[in-house]
Amino acid sequence: MNGPHDLGGQMGFGPVAPEMNEPYFHADWEKRALGITISCGAFGAWTIDESRHARENIPPADYLSASYYEIWIRGVETLLERHGFVTRQELLSGRKLQEGAVPKRVLKAEMVPAALAKGGPCDRPVEAAPLFATGERVKTKNFNPATHTRLPRYARAKLGVIEAVQGFFVFPDDNAHGKGENPQWLYTIVFDGGEIWGEGADPSLTVSIDAWESYLEPV
Repeated sequence: MNGPHDLGGQMGFGPVAPEMNEPYFHADWEKRALGITISCGAFGAWTIDESRHARENIPPADYLSASYYEIWIRGVETLLERHGFVTRQELLSGRKLQEGAVPKRVLKAEMVPAALAKGGPCDRPVEAAPLFATGERVKTKNFNPATHTRLPRYARAKLGVIEAVQGFFVFPDDNAHGKGENPQWLYTIVFDGGEIWGEGADPSLTVSIDAWESYLEPV
């Protein structure tokens, strides 16, 4: 999806200004936003890819004017309503008004350390040999789906070289929309700066991305 999240290479947003000694959280509510997101994700009603797509669908003006954790909370609200845990009226009122869906599981306080340590691995057993090999030239496909994708706009229809074969991983474009994991080979692709940014690009610059096999074409 070409949403407001996909800002790579876009002009007019000013320079990236890293904050020196930036704290993990800028306010106490951000800690709660992280906790709520993780706890709701543990319900087992949606995947991480669906949660990403929920954030991508926030209207651009709202997305670009929101802070990092504001975006997370708005995405969670969408998911909770979509899967029947709350209604829009309940979100607006801040009160329970009716019985909602029942979670498959509930993340309790004593379970948090183990759950965070385990994470959410998305590598899967290999089912087929990779189509491409390290050092091979490839071209990324040019597409603009309304659905979720992990191929950024700036890296579409570009020539690059396979830098590494990373393994066999869940395909997010399908997993975000309830179509199953459908794992594919994942590759790291390196592009010359001129291929990405065009005339006037720094000749010493390279850009690397991770790309699923179906994003690539042989050259």
